[in-house]
Amino acid sequence: MLTAVLPGVLAAVLVAGLTACGSSPSAASSSAPAVSAAATAVSVVSASAADHRAVVIVSGGDAVSPFTTPTQACTTGLAAGNTDTALRAALLADGQQVYTAPAMNARSAVIEPDPTSFGAFGDCPAPLPAFMTILSNGDIDNGGEHLAHFVNYLHDTEGVTEIDWVGHSNGGLWARAATRILRDTGSPVRIGSLTTVGTPWEGAVPFRIVFGELSESTCLDNAVCLNLVAVMREEAKGDLGLGRQQLASYLLGDGGWNAAQLGVLDTIPVHLIGGGYLTEPAGDPQIWPFDGLVSQYSATAQGLPEQTAPLRTCSRYPLTHSIYISHELGLDWQTALTWNDDVMADVTGFVRSVQQGGPPTGEPCTS
Repeated sequence: MLTAVLPGVLAAVLVAGLTACGSSPSAASSSAPAVSAAATAVSVVSASAADHRAVVIVSGGDAVSPFTTPTQACTTGLAAGNTDTALRAALLADGQQVYTAPAMNARSAVIEPDPTSFGAFGDCPAPLPAFMTILSNGDIDNGGEHLAHFVNYLHDTEGVTEIDWVGHSNGGLWARAATRILRDTGSPVRIGSLTTVGTPWEGAVPFRIVFGELSESTCLDNAVCLNLVAVMREEAKGDLGLGRQQLASYLLGDGGWNAAQLGVLDTIPVHLIGGGYLTEPAGDPQIWPFDGLVSQYSATAQGLPEQTAPLRTCSRYPLTHSIYISHELGLDWQTALTWNDDVMADVTGFVRSVQQGGPPTGEPCTS
């Protein structure tokens, strides 16, 4: 049984009326209670006026995620969208200053989704311009540029001088790209740490199948795997560049995207969290287990050289990629990396330890 480790204050920021989201009653009742809109603002416990370090949460591929601040979030639906809401709540409850980076699956500022759609949100802080908003189905480096603009905006308007990244899925890659860009452009904002949750450091299984890098036989006749490939095949029809960048052929090798990032993370503590809800004992260990999108092998960067992220630790959980995947499979949201209590405690513990100068939490990563 999973142990609930987060304090009761989370109910105030997790959900501002899940019934407005179009979520199923079972998912809502098993995840968090509906609360009043007024309860979505929570004070930051330990931050002071002189504290300019902040956590920035970056959502992943095809996400629509609102811009939120430590004190302002959406007041209907999920307070920070379906990827960021639980992470934001956990980090706020731990005393962090938390911002969520805006993301949109179109070339525009964030547009609030249909209130009947899964994970909907509404009545949010004013959206930021498109050049600060990640194009969530577009190019990795382009997303990094937009994210770097967002971070410089936080510096100029909020006085933020140091960032701890928490990136879900492709959000981890966008955070890495932004880290390189901020360094290369002489930004005054430092990067204190990077946590990646279900990030495809070496590619994403369904997209590798959809674009022909792997065959459908990779699924080993696993019905869930095949169904998820079918879902991603439909999603790929609206892709603006990101899908083909989920391939090992793009990310790996001497001329690959990962190689171009060497040196960026040399002095930055990195914590990699991988999910493995789907298992096949006879499967290729570079593919199985996987979380529905990303293999544990990829999410923990097992095939990458140590110099990619020299200061890395890892955690592994038998969980799905996100509450969207859990929803598609008819599972409780606690089965998702983006909602599970133990993962929330893991993320907050790592960030806190790094900030306090202690040893990074997690287990050693084997390559």
